Amino acid sequence: MRLSRRLLTVAAGLVLAFAVPFAATLLLTGSVAAVSKPEPKKPEPRVHHVVLPINSDDPTTMRALISTALNLPKYYRERNEPFEIEIVAYNAGVHMLRVDTSPVKELLRVVRGLTPDIRFVVCEATKLGMERAEGHPLVLLDNVDLVPNGPGHIIELQEAGWSYIRS
Repeated sequence: MRLSRRLLTVAAGLVLAFAVPFAATLLLTGSVAAVSKPEPKKPEPRVHHVVLPINSDDPTTMRALISTALNLPKYYRERNEPFEIEIVAYNAGVHMLRVDTSPVKELLRVVRGLTPDIRFVVCEATKLGMERAEGHPLVLLDNVDLVPNGPGHIIELQEAGWSYIRS
């Protein structure tokens, strides 16, 4: 059986009409992209942000807060999830982070050793008020930061999406 010239011309035209654009597409986009589906990206794990306030000079309340500050990192590390914890001391809670009056300073050294990424901050307004009342500068524990206003700082953290846990 002999193919007619006309049939060969039609066949060649169809091949050129479909094969050439298909080949060009494969060359331009890459053959893998044309055949396989892109793998969905895994979402980045959400960073958990937690603020723990302390405004009491009660040692039991301070120990409860420290317990929470130790248990949260353990929980998130077991789940392999990132976290940030900030302890904000204001009013009578500033005693927790003072060198001369802290009933838990040894326990806080342990906390620093186990979880060095917890940030401790003191309300500067409270600190200045205590200094005026006591007539001498206050000495805070090592690695304690100051914020202008403790409650205001907590509000700003909450507005930024931080979770507030009260002990």
